[in-house]
Amino acid sequence: MRRTSSRTEPRVAAVAGAVLGAALVGGCAAMPDAGGIAKVELSQGAADKNLQVRVFPMAPAKGAKPSDLLTGFLDASTADDGYPTARQYLTEEAAGRWNPEAGIMVLAANPTHTDQTLTEADTSVSIPVSGTVVAQVDEKHSYRFREGQKDVSFTFNFVREKSGEWRIDRLPDGLIINETNFRNSYRQVDRFFYAAADPSAPTAQEVLIADPIYLRRRIDPLTAAARALVAGPSEWLSPVVRTAFPAGVTVQPVTVDDGRTAHVVAAGPDLGGGLLCKQMANQLLYTLADQGKGQMDRLELKGPRGSSCVVARNDLPASAPGALAGPAADQQYYQRADNGVLLQAREQGEGSAVAGVLGKAPANGKRAVGAIAVSRNGQRAAAISPDGHQLYSVGLADSESVLPEAVLSTTARAAEKADDGLASPSWDGRGDLWVVDRDPQNPRVVMVRGRKPVTVPVEGLDGGTVQSLKTASDGVRIALVVKDRKGDRSLMVGLVQHGGTQDAPTARITGLRNAAPQLTDVTSVSWAEADQLLVLGKEKDRLPQLHYISTDGSRSTEGSLLGGEGMVSVQASESRDDSAGQAPPVLALQGADGKIYRLVNNQWRELVLPPQYRASAFIYPG
Repeated sequence: MRRTSSRTEPRVAAVAGAVLGAALVGGCAAMPDAGGIAKVELSQGAADKNLQVRVFPMAPAKGAKPSDLLTGFLDASTADDGYPTARQYLTEEAAGRWNPEAGIMVLAANPTHTDQTLTEADTSVSIPVSGTVVAQVDEKHSYRFREGQKDVSFTFNFVREKSGEWRIDRLPDGLIINETNFRNSYRQVDRFFYAAADPSAPTAQEVLIADPIYLRRRIDPLTAAARALVAGPSEWLSPVVRTAFPAGVTVQPVTVDDGRTAHVVAAGPDLGGGLLCKQMANQLLYTLADQGKGQMDRLELKGPRGSSCVVARNDLPASAPGALAGPAADQQYYQRADNGVLLQAREQGEGSAVAGVLGKAPANGKRAVGAIAVSRNGQRAAAISPDGHQLYSVGLADSESVLPEAVLSTTARAAEKADDGLASPSWDGRGDLWVVDRDPQNPRVVMVRGRKPVTVPVEGLDGGTVQSLKTASDGVRIALVVKDRKGDRSLMVGLVQHGGTQDAPTARITGLRNAAPQLTDVTSVSWAEADQLLVLGKEKDRLPQLHYISTDGSRSTEGSLLGGEGMVSVQASESRDDSAGQAPPVLALQGADGKIYRLVNNQWRELVLPPQYRASAFIYPG
């Protein structure tokens, strides 16, 4: 499940803005005994610290002018009672026509508008509203960061009704909200869908894949998450996933009893047999567990014709999110800088060399291999030759003292530059090996299944070239570091669509999107948890920093990670601990001085090696 902050979320009633501001400076909030009632707005910093204030909406005041109605409506539409109060600002016809679920326009600041001069004879007026868009949330609750902030404008039309009161007659569908209030009112959660079938690997294990969405924090989040799940996946993820829910299924409000069991009642088509029911229940369990904040151990799903099933968090199915991360996911390895030998890491001391050729120092004292990646099950390793020309797949239990025949060679005649040749080997949880061929004349991404290389087209590069990659354990999502024509290295996230047959597998990377447009130089990237990437990169004219970035491009606001300067690579374990209700990643850092650091309780601690050793890489399986 998604990491949750240890901070609580105090719910404070709306109070006079000046009083709240003074109280927050003092470290607490108090109710005033006098003064008007106003909507509370948080500072950006307060929202980042997970301090959320509950906002109660105000109905339109008698005799309010259109400009005041506009401000009141925008506030009420994002308050914590839903939309009944917001609709009081509309005419009866507009209230029935307005669709607040059409999406969200997230602005950098409050929208601006100009007050209109009115006369007693005026019966209608239009007010243009403008702002700078930083993100959008579509009707399926999927977030998308806007590359390059864009100025937009909207028009609200007001009419004077027979009662003499002004009301909004025409307005855009959806919500308009500033970024600070968006973070206060909404939180990111994951809904889960099954990986689509792969015709080239019909026996491949099917796993649940996270599809991040944004939902209201305090308006029945369990029911909202369940309904978002049965509505189907985001447009971006839909080509590579499937759902067990048949079309037309709806769910009633979700309840959780004192026995920590969630109850979901579905209406519509029959839920089918036991296996299908359990598949749907598992999707619901993993989607709702984070919303339940640790208060949910089981889930019961009831269908319209008496069918029902129960699933529990402790009964981890083979399809659990992150199941393909592998049994060795937390095993840590490092590579000696002097000779390239691969060792299993320990808390103290040298560690132990792996079996086979990768654990033996070459007789000539030179490095036998360059970059290494260990498979998810810990049984094999991929190794690239020091010159970046060949890729080897080596068994870690083999007794051979020489490297086997290469499974892939670059099409370049020679790796003349440091950024030429093969690079960035990465294993998915299906046993496929991925690598980048940075041949200047024929750059490509290659998937190796067994010993068969398959060139993988990448759609949407727009003239850029892939410099490195990291595939998720599920094998259908992939992170790419792409260098554009200007030389900037950006983080792109794409989908892997598998096809072909068992004898002739195919794959292509589609749906490419910039996951961190604010970063102009991405150095290293690693998967961490169901939908999180740990990224080492920097914004323009700033020092490198560590960032948690979701696959939808949104940044984590749970707290910043220390460090950045002097880092050259970063790795994270993709393993999970669902039985404990949390999945903290174990992070590792390899510094430019060849030292290795591990993040423990937000503090970097050095992995103590013998004084004569320097590390060239720190490795988690994958």
